[in-house]
Amino acid sequence: MFLMMAEVWHLSQVASLLPTSSFWSFLAFNQSHVAWAGCSLHDLIQPSFTFLVGVALPFSVAARINKGADSKNLWLHVFKRAAILVLLGVFLRSMYSPITNWTFEDTLSQIGLGYPILFLLGSTKERKLWIALASLLAAYWLAFVFYKIPPTLNTIANTGVPADWQNNYTGLASHWNKNTNLAWAFDRWFLNLFPRESAFNFNGGGYATLSFIPTLGTMILGLFAGRILLEDSQVKVFKFLKIGGILIAISVFLHFAGINPIVKRIWTPAWTLFSGGLCLFILAFFHWLVDKKEVIKPFNWLKIIGMNSLAAYIFAHTIDSFIHKSFQIHIGENYASFLGAPYQTLISGSVILLVEWLILRWMYKNKIFIKV
Repeated sequence: MFLMMAEVWHLSQVASLLPTSSFWSFLAFNQSHVAWAGCSLHDLIQPSFTFLVGVALPFSVAARINKGADSKNLWLHVFKRAAILVLLGVFLRSMYSPITNWTFEDTLSQIGLGYPILFLLGSTKERKLWIALASLLAAYWLAFVFYKIPPTLNTIANTGVPADWQNNYTGLASHWNKNTNLAWAFDRWFLNLFPRESAFNFNGGGYATLSFIPTLGTMILGLFAGRILLEDSQVKVFKFLKIGGILIAISVFLHFAGINPIVKRIWTPAWTLFSGGLCLFILAFFHWLVDKKEVIKPFNWLKIIGMNSLAAYIFAHTIDSFIHKSFQIHIGENYASFLGAPYQTLISGSVILLVEWLILRWMYKNKIFIKV
């Protein structure tokens, strides 16, 4: 959540104004999504958030059962949570649209679409859960392989992608090219069922509704991790590292063998495994550092954000421009320019981050937590 909120620094703009600095170029790369295949630090925000939904599920269910919830109550809560997440994602994607923008690639919508299935799998035994994950990803991979785009649709007007785009694949991997794949074809039908200003042809970033299916795979990996955390075991860190290493190795093989590229934007099965493995590594590190070594105080400022992650997500999509505009009105248009043009967004972004964090701190102190 902090990495997402920190987008207000606009490091790409800083790097563009300091073109000879490899330091700012490195930071800018890791605050941007890669064009198609591959991964930056910024690309791990959504899978980390999604992964933690799975991690939290065993704890959430156990807490509700302890409060007396039965199966009916649990399922009602699941469907309520899923609906709120889906619609909240639609709302956030519609903020700058004259009408409701019925699109479902937002992180919250993606989680909401898969959440009931995650809950259904929540009590599944470990072996069957691994089988379910493998079957889900294999079936999704096969669906893409067997889909063939009609040649008449493969134009810039329909896809937004030139034929010579440097990130286009050939051979088997071409089934996961931008806006010429199964998920894109599905959205050309599905999203046009909703009222729109104009017909939907493609998503400029290549994002798609059907990505919620392999995203569910990321939540399932989080579910495995949550179960491990609940175990009375001294080898949790080892388990996280072992599983994470295996997942990354498989995904890298799939990518370089041309079987399935690692693409976050359409959440390929290889991306599910790759990002899931990295999430397990990150969890292993923080579990070892915070839970085992009890290094807690340095991370309290992040805990304040994490305890209200939904509020932080909404803040990052809603109030940042309001805060910036308010400071311009009351302090002056150039309040953030005293270090020069290259660093202006760093100053204004830091002000926005501080205000947002102080709001989250106030909510934390007053035990106000936004949950669904």
